[in-house]
Amino acid sequence: MRRVITYGTFDTMHHGHIRLLRRAKSLGDYLIVALSTDEFNLLKGKRAAFSFEERKEDLEAIRFVDLVIPEQEWEQKVRDVDNYHVDVFAIGDDWKGKFDFLKDQCEVVYLPRTPLISSTSIRGMMRTA
Repeated sequence: MRRVITYGTFDTMHHGHIRLLRRAKSLGDYLIVALSTDEFNLLKGKRAAFSFEERKEDLEAIRFVDLVIPEQEWEQKVRDVDNYHVDVFAIGDDWKGKFDFLKDQCEVVYLPRTPLISSTSIRGMMRTA
């Protein structure tokens, strides 16, 4: 079985997220999503519109996602790849080059972002509506 992992906040779920998850799943047989916890988001200077539990439930409802785990710190990626026997680390290309250090453990794939869509822009539109 070929295992794929991706990471993110996945707040204000949109079609760009779905496309990323679909493409990540197409790289293997089993997709693990490491979802940023509320506490980790605060450390990153972010505040999610939806709680960790709400975002986790949304991800678990998507057919491409096989397992959702908490992302609690930057450093856990190396451990996750090892602990979950990951073959492919997939993430949006806005992170291009940032996770090349994982190439000794697994294949690293930077997936193109869906143009003109982001959770930040959606929240901004909601505020002005």
